[in-house]
Amino acid sequence: MIDSQKVLYNKVGNDENYTPDYGVKPIIKHLIAYAKDIGYSSNIVVWCPFDTIESEFVKQLNSLDFVEVVYSHIDEGQDFFNYEPEYWDVIISNPPFKGKRQFFERALSFNKPFALLMTLACFNDKYPAWSFYEQNKELQLLKFDKRIKFSNPDGRPNNKITFQSGYMCYNFLKSNLILEELVV
Repeated sequence: MIDSQKVLYNKVGNDENYTPDYGVKPIIKHLIAYAKDIGYSSNIVVWCPFDTIESEFVKQLNSLDFVEVVYSHIDEGQDFFNYEPEYWDVIISNPPFKGKRQFFERALSFNKPFALLMTLACFNDKYPAWSFYEQNKELQLLKFDKRIKFSNPDGRPNNKITFQSGYMCYNFLKSNLILEELVV
């Protein structure tokens, strides 16, 4: 088992940052398309494994009448590396940016669709794209024209974001690369 505390809280410090509402809205459109494509006649259960009730992911997904949200967070004793809800259909969330290789390996191990908001600087590293290759799974990317300004744990926007983010997905988008305008 991976020790999340070591992955998340290493010498560099905690990288807990929060996704603003405009960073969640684009993935909702794709969740609606996904639901139509698979012909869901009942609720889709979305697992948000890095979230609390205050998360924009949980708030916005809960507002959809065809979605049931299951959320979990390490601070509540629900460590992504050793916790899994009894039932879920798709993962949508923003994992910590540190330890991305381990997060993608775990997400891919479920062999279920996911959309994880990540820094695109990770393409400069061997992982996480290599994780998809090693498991013979196609990487899908939803990329934006602007940067997302995440919020600090105290609620202040982080105006020093030096990287672009996008949703790295598996078996979720209609095509492997989608470029979109991010409405801020």
